[in-house]
Amino acid sequence: MPDGGLFRAARFRDVHLYQGFAHSVFDGAVPYRDFFMEYPPGALAVFLPPELFGSAHYNAAFKILMALCGAATIALVALLLVRLGANRARLYTGLGLLALSPLALGPISLNTYDAWPALLTLAALLAFPLGSFALLGLAFAAKVYPLVLLPPALTYVWRTQGRRAAARAGAVFVGVAAAVVVPFLILAPHGLIESFRAQAGRSLQVESLGGSLLGVADRAGLYTATVVHRTHHTISYDLAGSLPHALAVASTVGQVLSVLLAWWLYARGRDGVDRVLLAFAAALAGFLAFTRFFSPQYLVWLVPFVVLLGPLEWVLTGVALVLAQVWFFHYTDVFSLGGYIWLVALRDLLVLALFVVLCRRAIEDEHPVLLEHEAPVGVTP
Repeated sequence: MPDGGLFRAARFRDVHLYQGFAHSVFDGAVPYRDFFMEYPPGALAVFLPPELFGSAHYNAAFKILMALCGAATIALVALLLVRLGANRARLYTGLGLLALSPLALGPISLNTYDAWPALLTLAALLAFPLGSFALLGLAFAAKVYPLVLLPPALTYVWRTQGRRAAARAGAVFVGVAAAVVVPFLILAPHGLIESFRAQAGRSLQVESLGGSLLGVADRAGLYTATVVHRTHHTISYDLAGSLPHALAVASTVGQVLSVLLAWWLYARGRDGVDRVLLAFAAALAGFLAFTRFFSPQYLVWLVPFVVLLGPLEWVLTGVALVLAQVWFFHYTDVFSLGGYIWLVALRDLLVLALFVVLCRRAIEDEHPVLLEHEAPVGVTP
């Protein structure tokens, strides 16, 4: 239904890059050794299959694959809502919001591969705790960000099953991720390391919270911003100067602290799948709120977890999705710090507000009130 949907030939975002990678692999080239690829090795799981249908049909095949990931995500959300004891109204509302989210987000919902790691992380929550760490390891190998979900997951296992079980769970995560990454590390160590370095070394990008606020300050005449178009390996529009550099460092610190806060708030309270869900959502929201590079499609990571929560979280995320689509076709204006930069800043502030709301909810949920007919855990009635 969105522009660039299943039945439209327009190539939005990075589909042409994915096709180029797949075509090179089918021609016998080795990723990272024979050509640079900025994405982790696990992304090849969705880059390569569409090439089987031929170059002329790659675009349609890739979007169908992402649509299937979305459909599978809807099914997993349904199972999770039932597992969490949702009534019928909450079940239908959550699934309806998730099904309609591509309309709010627009063409990038099918034209980027973010639905793949989002599906894996949600499957990890459904399989929690037994199969969770293998899926998180696979998701990490596809997009890296699922690493932020590991601390609360390991804490749950440690406290409910013991230290050895937590060590085994961590080993499963590392083993699965290594099975995907290590072969490329052996074949092309320099190229693979450079791929991760290029992502980690990004400057403060215009769409980030710090970058958009500097853009707003520029519009208001409070600061003179300089936007630089970088094309080495990764393509981005970054803010140059000492203040943007300082904000980039502060953003990284903020990311780390936000993930640690989400983990700490979980560790303070009881154990349960519902609180693991809340910790996952908070860690993702904090990670996105303070990231130095915040593309609109990154919200796809968050949406499946948010629809499992409540109305306030739905509203904050839904408005953020709509704002991202509003400026999607006006990127020239955004990168020139035109009027649309205000909408970018508002989107970023909404994600920050979502993080605050989730942290507050985690605090309130630390020690739930017992029902009158229930005895405290560990006490014989």
